[in-house]
Amino acid sequence: YPDPDIIAIDDRFKPYMIRNTAIKRLHFGTSFAEGPAWNGVGRYLAWSDIPNNVQMRWIEDDGRVTIFRNPSGHSNGNTFDYQGRQLTCEQGGRRVVRYEPTGAVTVIAEKFQGKRLNSPNDVVVHPDGSIWFTDPTYGIRGNYAGNKADQELPVAVYRVDPKTGQVEKVSDEFGQPNGICFSPDYKKLYVADTGPQLEIKVADIDGKVVRGSRRFAKLVIPGTGAPSFADGIRCDVDGNIWAGARPGVQVIAQNGELIGIIRLPETCANICFGGARRNRLFMAASQSLYAVYVETTGAHIT
Repeated sequence: YPDPDIIAIDDRFKPYMIRNTAIKRLHFGTSFAEGPAWNGVGRYLAWSDIPNNVQMRWIEDDGRVTIFRNPSGHSNGNTFDYQGRQLTCEQGGRRVVRYEPTGAVTVIAEKFQGKRLNSPNDVVVHPDGSIWFTDPTYGIRGNYAGNKADQELPVAVYRVDPKTGQVEKVSDEFGQPNGICFSPDYKKLYVADTGPQLEIKVADIDGKVVRGSRRFAKLVIPGTGAPSFADGIRCDVDGNIWAGARPGVQVIAQNGELIGIIRLPETCANICFGGARRNRLFMAASQSLYAVYVETTGAHIT
């Protein structure tokens, strides 16, 4: 201790570092780990292994890992809503679904204006009950992480109205919209754009409308200047963005400046805060699932 792979780039990151903790590998053996989501009632973490078409589950009580859902529709991003129901982006199914307590599957979104979605990637829920998700083309490019198919719609970010169930486009100002999260006060929307520009964008939320999409951060690998980019992103209670990005996780302050990194031996795709106090950062990275305690909490339920 301290773990040499938890590094403060700026003094603003030091309050979030816990001296006597270490990064732990909780599981090894997936092909492409993605979409971690914490279930506080069940005290487990669900995440996706996209190419193997399964969801995995790490159980906090005894550290067991089980296959949670098989097949999973080549699921990618996952979250839980305010009723504790799991929401999943199915790249293979080209849809967003909700798993009900009865075991039934409810389709939340699969078409927009009569055309099929591309391959929903990541999903978040708003306190008003609406469901927001990104729809890039990664799942229809080939048969490894989905099913190869023709693109019917431009890439975009969508909102599903909680009362009518209508799918509404909120923005198409992205090359490939990937990870998504809200600011702590839900007044801003952050989207990791993994298209040609490779940047995190931020936009203001005005009710159902997203306005003023602009660059929030463009990432590099510290010490090298080599380009990096964010995949999955989550916000903490102080408004910092934690991003799955080489060399592991990059932590970006509200002004877009890098303040800290967590180095991993594998490429980290997505992250979430979990545990009883939501102060444990779970990191889905290639073949493994990692976790580390931090001195902050996630801004939202998962």
